[in-house]
Amino acid sequence: MKKKWIGIVTASLILTAFNPITTLAEEVSQVAQEKTLAESIEEKATLLNSILKGTSMQYAMMSDGEIVLSGQIGSYSRTENKELTSDTMYGIGSISKMYTTASIMKLVEEGKIDLDTPVVNYIPEFKMADERYKEITVRMLLNHSSGLMGSSFQNAFLLDDNDTYAKDNLLKTLETQRLKADPGAYSVYCNDGFTLAEILVERVSGVDFTQFIHTYFTEPLGLSNTKTPMDEFDQSQLAKLYIDYYNGELPAETVNVIGTGGIYSTAEELCKFAQIFSHNGEHSLSQDSLTAMESNEARKGLWVSEGDNTVEYGLGWDNMNLYPFNEYGIKALVKGGDTQLSHGTLIVLPEYNMAAAVVSSGGASTYNQMLASNMLLQELESKGIIDEIKPAKTFQEPVPAQVPNELLDHSGIYMSMAGNYKVSITAEGQLVLKSLSVESPEQTFIYTEEGYFVSPDGSTQVQIVEESNGRAYLWVRSYGYINGIGELVLSEYQLQKAEANEIPEEISKVWEERVSKEYLILNEKYSSQNYFVLPKGGLDTLEELPGYISIYKILDENHAISDIQIPGMYGRDLTDLTFFEEEGIEYLKQGAYIAVEEETIPNLTTSKKAVCTIQDTGYARWYKVPQGLQGKTLEVDIPENGAVMVYGVHDQLIENTHLSQKSEVTLTGAAYIAFVGDAGVRFSYTVK
Repeated sequence: MKKKWIGIVTASLILTAFNPITTLAEEVSQVAQEKTLAESIEEKATLLNSILKGTSMQYAMMSDGEIVLSGQIGSYSRTENKELTSDTMYGIGSISKMYTTASIMKLVEEGKIDLDTPVVNYIPEFKMADERYKEITVRMLLNHSSGLMGSSFQNAFLLDDNDTYAKDNLLKTLETQRLKADPGAYSVYCNDGFTLAEILVERVSGVDFTQFIHTYFTEPLGLSNTKTPMDEFDQSQLAKLYIDYYNGELPAETVNVIGTGGIYSTAEELCKFAQIFSHNGEHSLSQDSLTAMESNEARKGLWVSEGDNTVEYGLGWDNMNLYPFNEYGIKALVKGGDTQLSHGTLIVLPEYNMAAAVVSSGGASTYNQMLASNMLLQELESKGIIDEIKPAKTFQEPVPAQVPNELLDHSGIYMSMAGNYKVSITAEGQLVLKSLSVESPEQTFIYTEEGYFVSPDGSTQVQIVEESNGRAYLWVRSYGYINGIGELVLSEYQLQKAEANEIPEEISKVWEERVSKEYLILNEKYSSQNYFVLPKGGLDTLEELPGYISIYKILDENHAISDIQIPGMYGRDLTDLTFFEEEGIEYLKQGAYIAVEEETIPNLTTSKKAVCTIQDTGYARWYKVPQGLQGKTLEVDIPENGAVMVYGVHDQLIENTHLSQKSEVTLTGAAYIAFVGDAGVRFSYTVK
């Protein structure tokens, strides 16, 4: 059985991810042309939210600097009879990065920051275990080309807890990390760059980030419903959140890397904030700032050579030439944001002082983007800026052609942060893609005279590209469409061919012994969203890929590194693995996380009464639940800064006292129990 390690995975192969859109297209009805814009968008939002099983969705559009459309659908809560309003606030995830970018540009305008000056000039204590860090400039933080590994999210995604640990400890965390690439070599999505930029804003301005964005943006623009976890406000204004892993309403989501993804706002206020990016707005940044932000930074380094794309980075922006607006010669800027629970998209047409925003509880930012694009296209048509909305692209079945013999050599194992894949190119002209990390159907593509392998329906093209850095990549261009709502297109490198890595047999055996083991995270806070599911994982080896463990290139008995260099999205959020031993117990360090071998976890005592104390390390105390405690209940004296987690035999969550606020914990069907809290806290309990 394949086991995926614990690392946070925020993307999957679009080849697979686009498949559900075909199903959605069959379910979404074509909205009648004669309906008003408000009626049309409300119907589309309702259908989309229902199909995606979201809780609620809020949308708004600004035209000529005024809100001309605003609405919300779904339910505020499954238990409270309260209406959603335009003032209901949502987590906007990575749209927060635009507040960070705007903050940096304000300081540039004031002459306090230069984009091409190294970050160490402003933050002298910024150090890494890689001398190249001295070359990282402020610009590289904003265009994702710093070379930082990705996302240091230990204790970052919490519930009802505004602990700033993740940001406060970033510099310490980076001290032990290497860079995955030369600074400036290519742009690959990097959250740590924006947390570092948040710190930079504070160091240069002398005020905390929350106060800075209020002073420069929310107060001048009158944005009274744009807040951060550091603000005091009525949290009943926040849209209620739910997740499949837990049968109940969740506390407020607090993303405590604010400059990366921690701001709350509304669709209307996102549109109003967008005025600072307008070319003729009253509150706009300077033209020099706007020009800099809209420049295509991604193509300064390694990047795909052709194709419309959702992702092609500027400063902060995901894209500045967004499809389908580029089909009409209209500049469109986009930024999406996703946390586990909240999702949003902001699209800005800076030349027309227009913007659209969609935020949601549940769903996904990619689908929100489709709805936001649809709103803007209908408004552009109604104003006569475009003659008509062009139909979605249509495709034909591929016509097979003889595959060149040299392409057969590109068969092999390919990888990305999404896992390992086997690529087989046959003499009959087929490219077969098979995931080796998760159970999923094979995907087959047919070689054509144009030099691409094409999906049977014609919507996806695949090609093997050898780049100037000597690496081979699987390039993918794919179009997805939801009938009556919109299109999404991607052109990107999704996989990198694994290079041979010969290691001595004795080192290989050490790693093979670890494949049968699983590890449990020890150093995540009790309020973390990571406890929605059992934070356990393991490692794989592949017969076809000697010298690797999962996607990690083995260096020696205790070290393996991520050797993935993919621009865009699929080389993001990488970590290295380090095993170490203390008092005869083996531990695994992955990024900032520490995990312990599951086999070393003791059974929970069957004593009638007991006490569990969190040691000075602050590590969670994990126990297996023995047969003698099955069906029993623990009455626990839970400290204020701690919680108890219980998981079943299928790793499902049975109890999380931080969520339930209960003191009684059932052990029926339980396999694991964890006492999680700050160093020194005591849990006393009685078996009933």
